Amino acid sequence: MNMEVRIKGESVEISGYVNAIERKSRPLMSRIGRFVERICKGAFKRAISRNDNIRLLLNHNWDRDLGGTKDGNLILTEDNIGLHARATITDQEVIEKARNNSLVGWSFGFKDREVDSTLENGIPTRDVKDLDLYEVSILDRTKMPAYEGTLLTVRSDEEIQFHGEPFVTDIEIREEPKPEPKEPPQKAVESKPIDYSKYENLIKEMKGEI
Repeated sequence: MNMEVRIKGESVEISGYVNAIERKSRPLMSRIGRFVERICKGAFKRAISRNDNIRLLLNHNWDRDLGGTKDGNLILTEDNIGLHARATITDQEVIEKARNNSLVGWSFGFKDREVDSTLENGIPTRDVKDLDLYEVSILDRTKMPAYEGTLLTVRSDEEIQFHGEPFVTDIEIREEPKPEPKEPPQKAVESKPIDYSKYENLIKEMKGEI
């Protein structure tokens, strides 16, 4: 899946999938050992409907708040592939990172609401049926993968978990040319009536009528 980055002058539009649904993650690490995780269909949709103010962050840093769903510059939807995000950002640092190809993908911060834990092929598996979604993050190259093929996976002692799947295989960057400044419209020159009297007198003089 592509992460599309479109630079438009003083803003950048970034779109792509944050996470897949009904798909097992690669093995993750926790305090009790390795496990895999799967976000179930409908979990993101319910989370979006419950929270009208999901924030957009850079690298999960709440001091780098870039907007959110309530601000209108972040649109989140769940489709048959997963959680899709479209963000319009005016932050100059993020725009420069986009130009320098320093953005690597998405991640999200959430808390479980309903989870089924089972064993599949001897590996503990967590089926996340419902969750609370607090933020989605754009990641740059300072966030190194926690395991092969993964953008970011962090399990902390805090309630909010940060999770990223290897869902970006290519990043497409487009920068639209700045429109050339338009010249101000020229004022129409008012036409003045031509005075033909001097020409009439000249013709009369040539004819000897004067």
